Amino acid sequence: MKTVKRVVILGSTGSIGRMALEVISKHRDEFSVVGLAAGSNVDLIEQQAKTFHPEIVGVADEKAARELGTRLGRKIEVCAGQDGVAAVAAHDSSDFVLSAMVGFSGLLPTLRAIERGKVIGLANKETLVVAGSVVTEKAREHGARILPVDSEHSAIFQCIGGYEGSQVKRIILTASGGPFMGKTGEDLKNVSPEQALRHPKWSMGRKISIDSSTLMNKGLEVIEASHLFGLDAESIAVVIHPQSIVHSLVEFVDGTLLAQMSHPDMKGPIAYALSYPRRLNDTVPRLELETIGALTFHKPDAETFPCLGFAYGALKAGGTMPAVLNAANEILVNAFLERRIDFTGIPGIIKRVMDRHDARRADTLDAVIEADRWAREKANEYIGKR
Repeated sequence: MKTVKRVVILGSTGSIGRMALEVISKHRDEFSVVGLAAGSNVDLIEQQAKTFHPEIVGVADEKAARELGTRLGRKIEVCAGQDGVAAVAAHDSSDFVLSAMVGFSGLLPTLRAIERGKVIGLANKETLVVAGSVVTEKAREHGARILPVDSEHSAIFQCIGGYEGSQVKRIILTASGGPFMGKTGEDLKNVSPEQALRHPKWSMGRKISIDSSTLMNKGLEVIEASHLFGLDAESIAVVIHPQSIVHSLVEFVDGTLLAQMSHPDMKGPIAYALSYPRRLNDTVPRLELETIGALTFHKPDAETFPCLGFAYGALKAGGTMPAVLNAANEILVNAFLERRIDFTGIPGIIKRVMDRHDARRADTLDAVIEADRWAREKANEYIGKR
């Protein structure tokens, strides 16, 4: 008799959460949804709850949670606030937790799931960026497994397969280049949020789309990869690959490169994490090689897009510096979307915040939270002076 995997989705109303539910809806014999958590989108999470009939739903916004509870009545348990989201993450009956909340907000719920020994499908890269040492130690302590969901890290995970770490020389993360590939620094001074959100290949949420346009998203992925695969900064490379067909590569000590290729569709890595170690049928369209044409690769423009270099610098500095990088970036992306700073203000202020920070050990959650708080305060201070 087939075992049905019982799934919790943190961030069910975001782009990754919605795609995960699409995958699950096509494989109802494989998965059941036992928990959903989101921020404040009452209408959508109500629809999801009525479609998938979870046992528990968490809504971070307490007013929205009360509204949802009224709409659902007593049929489904509704929990409010960050504690409510954490309760969903730690729900007893789940086998698999998809962590897809945006930014720092995903850290504490993911840690709760790890402390319960769950299998984690990690789409929230910030969890490892800001608290990689804490998270990986907790996972070892509680026997939790972390499976990557980002397309690049899923590709690396698939390529490494059963190879020992000593056989891996380096990993190569691919980047589409975002909407401003080929632009100069002068070109970027007057870009609008609408232009920055217009990604040429991927359909993503607002925050990750802006991160892609600055190449910060790739920088965060470098830090995440370091923790996922136990590699230092010198063993992680980034190349621009505009076609977004090769999702990343692994170079082995003998000079061999293995690449994972598919259409740019996040349902692929989502489904792979959900069903691991098996694969689901027909998740993404077949890749017809003869119709692709050329696949091109080139170095990132570090001068025009300095955020990638900031991330490498934060990884090398270690300690609390990655948490500071991430916190400042979250504040500045939001400020840009609200038109309070221009596009070039994002890297400009990030550098100022990082330059003011002396990295400290980040082996406790309190140290990470304090670094995050400090960086947000400092970034807001610099925004106010512009």
